[in-house]
Amino acid sequence: MRFLRDCISVLLFCSTLLLIVEVATPIDTINTTLSIRDGDTIVSAGGTYELGFFSPGKSKNRYLGIWYGKISVQTAVWVANRESPLNDSSGVVRLTNQGLLVLVNRSGSIIWSSNTSTPARNPVAQLLDSGNLVVKEEGDNNPENSLWQSFEHPGNTLIPGMKIGRNRVTGMDWSLAAWKSVDDPSRGNITGILVPYGYPELVELEDSKVKYRSGPWNGLGFSGMPPLKPNPIYTY
Repeated sequence: MRFLRDCISVLLFCSTLLLIVEVATPIDTINTTLSIRDGDTIVSAGGTYELGFFSPGKSKNRYLGIWYGKISVQTAVWVANRESPLNDSSGVVRLTNQGLLVLVNRSGSIIWSSNTSTPARNPVAQLLDSGNLVVKEEGDNNPENSLWQSFEHPGNTLIPGMKIGRNRVTGMDWSLAAWKSVDDPSRGNITGILVPYGYPELVELEDSKVKYRSGPWNGLGFSGMPPLKPNPIYTY
């Protein structure tokens, strides 16, 4: 009888260890057989960023977003469906066999989708510790080969690794657009762009009116921003 009790104790102890291992290993990747439902999240390998559904401020709408994983106050840095909110918690994110991330509502209608110009063979979607959500072929870690990435579609926040400007080859523009309010992440009337022709400069627009200019880039910095001098924190 004592031997049986000891065996049960060992089994319970092993089960507890397995549970601890499972909880301590966050998932940063989904494939075509996994989905993210409201209440589920994926976490980057180092725990720096987290992706899931959230409601900003006092809003009851639900959005798919990425926020800092190690800050107690939930602070979103990117929102997928900023123009198409969900009005309930029925949202589901899936990765299709074609390599598209799709966000569907209760009725199965697609309210947001990523895109790709390259057919996928074995796609996965991974949240990197940089905060970049990347759709790629499984096992291919070359960012140049990604099928789609959130860094190519900035919101209102610029984080390290993101860009503002224009790809002269593809014509793709990267710009920032403010939220309408703390409760509404849809595009507001303030936009931050990089004027790419001539000597590039940063411009802040309110609707179509220029409200701020950084001055042209002179090779070291923007001429209208002399206080921005070399520092040990970042390279401007």
